[in-house]
Amino acid sequence: MLAVGIVGAGNIAQVHGQCWSRLPVEIRGWFDLAPAAARRSAQRWGGVAHDSLEALIEQCDVIDVCTNVTAHKEPVIAAARQGKAIVCEKPLARTVADCEDMLQVCRAERVPLFVAHVVRFFPQFEAARRAVVEGAVGVPGAMRTVRAFAFPAAPSSPAAQRYADFAQSGGVVMDVAIHDLDFHRWCLGEIDRVFARGLLEAQAPHCDHALISLRFASGAVGHIEASWAHIRGRSRTMLEIAGTAGLIEWDSREPDALELLTDASAELAKPMPLAPPDQPYYKELAHFLHCLERRLPFRVSPRDALMAVKAAQAVLHSIRTGRPVALADFQEPA
Repeated sequence: MLAVGIVGAGNIAQVHGQCWSRLPVEIRGWFDLAPAAARRSAQRWGGVAHDSLEALIEQCDVIDVCTNVTAHKEPVIAAARQGKAIVCEKPLARTVADCEDMLQVCRAERVPLFVAHVVRFFPQFEAARRAVVEGAVGVPGAMRTVRAFAFPAAPSSPAAQRYADFAQSGGVVMDVAIHDLDFHRWCLGEIDRVFARGLLEAQAPHCDHALISLRFASGAVGHIEASWAHIRGRSRTMLEIAGTAGLIEWDSREPDALELLTDASAELAKPMPLAPPDQPYYKELAHFLHCLERRLPFRVSPRDALMAVKAAQAVLHSIRTGRPVALADFQEPA
């Protein structure tokens, strides 16, 4: 039985802890810069709190990095140098340069690295991508997604300081839109260029919003709306994929099934039943274990994670400059 160590003890670490507790692994330990938080997590999900990152890594086979994004690099590289398999929450890192450093070490040490882009494991998004691959909409030409929420923490909470600090969080683009940048690329292929408008480093730190246009190498186009500007308690997620033979639609306001409309049945939407609901975070960690044990490629490759961060950084650059950005020529500002 593999021993899992979790780095970080915040909200996403609790989600991962719950999921690991349902899987055939041993939660061996926790490490957090706040030792009391690590102890509480160990009491809740199993394992022990460690005094140092090095002590945790030494005791475990798998290291699951659930820290703030700016703190991903150190534990990923430390675990890789000890030959441990690694799960890392998305985004892989806050900058492209940090991603490249992390991937270089993982390649050199030949360790498995799985980056947890969880949207690929939501049943409606899985089903939509499968329909595209199977040709249900013909040749896809346009894709639109909405991922809109309130600011992710109560303004008076300690977490709000991190989310409102653009240098740490990257705002709504790095925290929210990156899900859809990855998913669009998974469905439509390589992104050629991006153009975006948004409230980058806005005067209102607890409000952020971005509108993103994508052009793919295939000629398809994508549109992403990502928001931290909704009122608390109201949110919306939406997906549309249009092709030469039909349209796929899903909206969180009507969540039961995808709909597939074609020219032959333009007035009748064909429901596409979703897979039995299971927690997507559980599914992604179960997928990691399945692939690790059988030495299969992960659904999210290290390059996928790198390209998601690169696309997000290009979006931020477009918002700053007001100009389209070609990914092939994009150099991350120092």
